[in-house]
Amino acid sequence: MSKAAIAIACICVLTLSGCGNTAYGLKKDGQEASHAMDNATHRVLSAGAKK
Repeated sequence: MSKAAIAIACICVLTLSGCGNTAYGLKKDGQEASHAMDNATHRVLSAGAKK
């Protein structure tokens, strides 16, 4: 393999790795936002029930 082919292969691997990390981060952020909304909804409903 030529040096150019190796360099292109390395760039492709790094790009794919970056995309994977971004997808994982978005999934994790979505899950955390969902849990936060569930907790907030529970607090609001609990506060209304105590009155």
